[in-house]
Amino acid sequence: MLVYDVTKRQTFDHVARWVEELRAHADSSIVIMLIGNKADLTDLRAVPTEDAVEFAEDQGLFFSETSALSGDNVDSAFFRLLEEIYGVVSKKALDCGDGKINGGDSAMLKGLKIDVIAAPDFEVSEMKKLSACSC
Repeated sequence: MLVYDVTKRQTFDHVARWVEELRAHADSSIVIMLIGNKADLTDLRAVPTEDAVEFAEDQGLFFSETSALSGDNVDSAFFRLLEEIYGVVSKKALDCGDGKINGGDSAMLKGLKIDVIAAPDFEVSEMKKLSACSC
């Protein structure tokens, strides 16, 4: 996840360099998601959604706007990223043909099911209490 602040244009202007660095130093199958944070601060917005969507499409990135303060779209951004990563990992396993990692004698990939259940009574304010975040 590459996160920029929708209220500070300079943070968005740095995203192109961050994407370039990730692609230069990470695995070619990396999944990159662009996140515009502080979407709740509509009056202070300095980066139009359209600019971010256009950049994300040009670069082949997934995109979402979130609010860490209110929690809006935070879960869905993480779930989307996890789904895309799972898709890449699954495709790699299938491409191996015999189920072995890199075609070698490594252990077979075994799928695990991960259930993520959000308690209905668990509010964002409660999450903040548990967080070590200083925001």
